[in-house]
This record gives sequence, structure tokens and C-alpha cells, in this order.
Amino acid sequence: MTSNELPEAWLRGPVDGYSAQVQPIVHALLQVREEVARHAADLTPEQVWARPGGAGSIGFHLRHIAGATDRLLTYARGEALTPAQLTWMKAEGEPGMPPVSAADVVAVAQAGLDRALEQIRATDVATLLEPRSVGRARLPTTVGGLVFHVAEHASRHAGQIATLRRVVMAR
Repeated sequence: MTSNELPEAWLRGPVDGYSAQVQPIVHALLQVREEVARHAADLTPEQVWARPGGAGSIGFHLRHIAGATDRLLTYARGEALTPAQLTWMKAEGEPGMPPVSAADVVAVAQAGLDRALEQIRATDVATLLEPRSVGRARLPTTVGGLVFHVAEHASRHAGQIATLRRVVMAR
């Protein structure tokens, strides 16, 4: 059975190795992992990096899933962003020369999601309500708020990838 024939990840039951408290987050990240491959892996570099109407490209969204996930989980660990993370953030929308292939940028997104799943697996659920802060303004949240937002944010960008696919395929 392929992932296209399976029910959505949240309908497949608990994922081994994760506590019940984080199962919805895990399901969402697994769903994103499958969707980005389904919607982007077969595109040409031109389609991956197209910016119809000035929108962010599919390549940007894929890199942003990886980069934003990494940044949010850095805050969840109570750490500050590194110069490398800030450099990555500034370059998320750059296609490169020659433009990076769909397979390569999908692999970047999936590797970022895999790292997120590993960090969530290792997160003690007793820490989910611990306070954390985000950004230079040190906006208040919690470990749980951050890991939930990782899933919400990645899902939002996966939806944008699915929509952009229809637009670039119609061109």
C-alpha cells in the first residue's frame, strides 16, 4: 500500500516511541513529510522556483519548512539562534545557480522534519508547559506551544506547496 492509498497519518493509530501527549504533533509532521514529496518531488527546477504573482516559490516553502522548524525547535530547547541559522533564513528563497532540483529541496524539507521528529521523541512531556521565549523580543510561549507551532507551521506551508503545484503545472 502506498502513502497515497493510506488514510491520513492521524487515522493510522499511535506512532511507536512517542507519548500520547505529542501524537497529534507527530501525525501532523508525518503528514507534511508525505505531502511535500507527493506535491513537489516530480517538478522541474523551473516549476520548483517559479514565483507566480510574486508568491514564494515551492522551493522557498520547502526550505522554509526545514529552516523554520529548526529555528522553532532551537527556541524549544531554550537556545538562541546561531549565525548559521540566520544565514539560512535569509537564503531560503534563493534557487542557486544552477537551480536546486525538486528532489534535493524535498530532501532538505524531509530531513528537517525527521530532525524535528527525533527532538520531539526525546522531549520529556513533563517539560511541555515550561516557559520559553521567541526572537529578539523574547515573546512568551512554552515548549509545548513551540512544538505544536512546528506542526501547524509546516502544515500551512505544505498546503501552500499543494496549491502552488496546481498553479505552476497549469502554466
